[in-house]
Amino acid sequence: MDSRIDEIAERIRALRDETGYTIEEMADVTGISKEEYEASEKGEKDFSFTFLYKCAEKFNVDMIELLTGENPHLSGYTVVRSGKGLPIKRRKGFEYGHLASNFKNKRAEPFLVSAPFIAGELSAIPLSSHDGQEFNYVLKGSLRFVHGDNTEDLREGDSVFYDSSERHGMTALTEEGCLFLAVVLREERK
Repeated sequence: MDSRIDEIAERIRALRDETGYTIEEMADVTGISKEEYEASEKGEKDFSFTFLYKCAEKFNVDMIELLTGENPHLSGYTVVRSGKGLPIKRRKGFEYGHLASNFKNKRAEPFLVSAPFIAGELSAIPLSSHDGQEFNYVLKGSLRFVHGDNTEDLREGDSVFYDSSERHGMTALTEEGCLFLAVVLREERK
């Protein structure tokens, strides 16, 4: 079993215990079955970005705390050098580099995303949803983007801004993959 997955699962389990939420409540919040949620908390499966994002929102913690066990501590600014974003692998072949992992009280989660070309996904892109809005900007290659019943093919220099509470997903259109900037904007807390 992957020790990193085990560590994240333990942090999620501890936060759920600390906050008093039930497994059923967290399964509902994350949009998965009770059994899938229990498997996640036991470290039996990897986590999707959406799952981690929804857990962090419910626990009122920064997603980085779930991933690393550390609280971001910078508030003026943070610099991330080329290729040095906090690595996150949350979907088969997709590599995320978090570009502000040390900045506390973020209103957005910025990522540099490398998406692989997976021929079988061109007609059946995995979809997810989460509160807030999102912005994607294609830096290299091409990207197929699905939002609800709509599909757009994006090329270098194209961007899309959308309501991420609607089911959405993306996959590379070009065999060499696609590199894009993704900025997830949080829903304002009340």
